[in-house]
Amino acid sequence: MSSEPGVVPDSANPDVVLVGGGIMSATLAELLDVVAPEWSVTVFESGSEVAQESSGPWNNAGTGHAALCELNYTPAGPDGRVDPAKAVTINEQFQVSRQFWASLVRGGMTGSPKDFITPVPHLSFVTGEAGRSYMRARHEALSAQPLFEGLEYTEDRDELARWLPLMMAGRDPGQTVAATRSAAGTDVNFGALTRLMLDDVADRNVAVHCNQRVQKLERDTDGRWIVTVRDTVTGERRVVRTRFVFVGAGGGALPLLQGAGIPEIRGFGGFPVSGQFLRTTSAELVGRHQAKVYGQAAVGAPPMSVPHLDLRLIDGDHSLLFGPYAGFSPKFLKAGSMFDLPRSVRPNNLGSMLGVARTELALTRYLIGELLQSRSARHTTLQAFVPEAEQHDWEMITAGQRVQVIKRDPATGKGMLQFGTELIVGADGTIAGLLGASPGASTAVSAMLTLLERCFPERVDAWRPKLQEVIPSYGHRLSEEPALLAEVRADTMQALELNG
Repeated sequence: MSSEPGVVPDSANPDVVLVGGGIMSATLAELLDVVAPEWSVTVFESGSEVAQESSGPWNNAGTGHAALCELNYTPAGPDGRVDPAKAVTINEQFQVSRQFWASLVRGGMTGSPKDFITPVPHLSFVTGEAGRSYMRARHEALSAQPLFEGLEYTEDRDELARWLPLMMAGRDPGQTVAATRSAAGTDVNFGALTRLMLDDVADRNVAVHCNQRVQKLERDTDGRWIVTVRDTVTGERRVVRTRFVFVGAGGGALPLLQGAGIPEIRGFGGFPVSGQFLRTTSAELVGRHQAKVYGQAAVGAPPMSVPHLDLRLIDGDHSLLFGPYAGFSPKFLKAGSMFDLPRSVRPNNLGSMLGVARTELALTRYLIGELLQSRSARHTTLQAFVPEAEQHDWEMITAGQRVQVIKRDPATGKGMLQFGTELIVGADGTIAGLLGASPGASTAVSAMLTLLERCFPERVDAWRPKLQEVIPSYGHRLSEEPALLAEVRADTMQALELNG
């Protein structure tokens, strides 16, 4: 991967190009600095600063997704039993992220880990008899897993009033309620974390360029990638040649991968969904809700729409967010083009997109209903969580733009929605890109480790000792090794100052 003997790498011929200045590119840059510090790396970000799109703190809910509270990760079967497998996987992936962040903190990345991560309890909250039965089954399934040690359950209203004073005040005393609580939850400022990581690697062998939009990726005859970049301020264009490209441009990844012409992207499409949240900065309300609380999604709603009331800690300011409420824009990025969606439709993905349009009628109805909601209707939804909420205390903000992945089902050949994230890797491992949304940022380290394994399989064995230095559980399953889990948990909590 390093340049040929006698050839000095320069800005026009870096070993690696990372497209997009978000959490994924920042994570990959840090991992490459661990395993291949001699490689030259260039990051191109189209915005005036890094971390302005999905990684920006107001463009996501900041939940360190560990499946402690997210009910969509613990589905119930027809018999009512809850399958913990997905929750265990996501929690394990978040533990990998925490280990890597802890190693970066110990290495001097930031003066205080509280610059990007703070402890915040994670709770799940349900109402009604069906909800309570489900919550009991969920607690039974998760509490048996070592990764979910300490998960509490209650349906006692007095206990719930102590856990959730803002949500229980004014609630119908005859309403059946139940909740679980984990003190191991966190609030993560992924924007701050992204900036810290990119500043960290910029001090070494990584060049970060803002206001630089990658417009085209072409394969050269010698196997390298020709990257065409336009300066968004001056309009000037330049060309960079590189051996490896990662497209971590959020919603902008799909059109770039399509333009690169790799067969692996055929059949993939995307449908943009914007998220809106109600926000309050009232000190009185924030003081009565020191937690992140997730409820159950409405019937037909996508997993990204699970209602939640979140404490946010951003740049020293505290606030509450409630949502999300779905919005629509044809843009794939907040700073994108109104033509992003129509331009993404190709002959090879038209069938997938039309197939999803036919089969996901409940989702279509949900999105239309969300778009037609009045301000008072949105406030009514909030009052299901906060019965005494006053409309004047809350303002509506628009969060990040998400592109829901649409792909061809390999079993049926028909279009299907792909929830979560999807790593696309070219056959020869010289190009890769990430599509999708939640729990993306929280599991970025695991995603980028998978990228290293798939793109550089011949190097992974040599890299393994270095990776295990910064991620002690690399190559292990914490859910199956309680002693290693206890060691890792204690180490990361100390390094990240999460003991309270």
